[in-house]
Amino acid sequence: MKWTLPNVLTVLRLLAAPGVAIMFLYFTRPWADWFALILFVSAAITDWFDGYLARAWKQESKFGAMLDPIADKAMVVIALLVITGFSGMDPWILLPATVILFREVFVSGLREFLGATAGTLKVTKLAKWKTTAQMVALAILFAQGIFVHFFGMQSYGMDPALVADILEGREEDVLGLGWKYQGMIWTWWIGVSALWLAAILTLITGWDYFNKALPHLREEPR
Repeated sequence: MKWTLPNVLTVLRLLAAPGVAIMFLYFTRPWADWFALILFVSAAITDWFDGYLARAWKQESKFGAMLDPIADKAMVVIALLVITGFSGMDPWILLPATVILFREVFVSGLREFLGATAGTLKVTKLAKWKTTAQMVALAILFAQGIFVHFFGMQSYGMDPALVADILEGREEDVLGLGWKYQGMIWTWWIGVSALWLAAILTLITGWDYFNKALPHLREEPR
């Protein structure tokens, strides 16, 4: 294995995956949310750069081809676990997360069974869009956690009627509760919608991969 820049970026992305969860062990919220968001987004950006640089500099390698999808899956799976946890097992997040995790386990099992044959089953453009949708959705949901915590901290101890008056414009919004509340609502809806879109794309690409694998799964005639 050669330590080219694309391979280094891939390894860093793999190491960043557990780092997202570790942020919530060593930092309090919302700092944990901030650090996890920055780490996740930075790692997601390297997903585009390592592939682009490997092709542009003709540094594509078997190591990179092997590790790249593993790093992507590790990022998505760990981020899903963290977000599902701090969302309180919200069914709107839990269901698409379950679909995504099921597909990843199923396809990984198929690839392991097929062995060398799995390399002949090409990755489609839709699969790349699926990964992009997953990462965008997760980044937005990390941002949503930031809005929730800032709004919660600054409205803590306030009379609910006063909070309602501030949000409806009847009282002066000194702390900026209005835009924090709107940010909390909009990032939730956009993040959850993007996560459901990612889950749908995940199902479609998983079914496509299964169909391509079917000829290799049929029993040989005796």
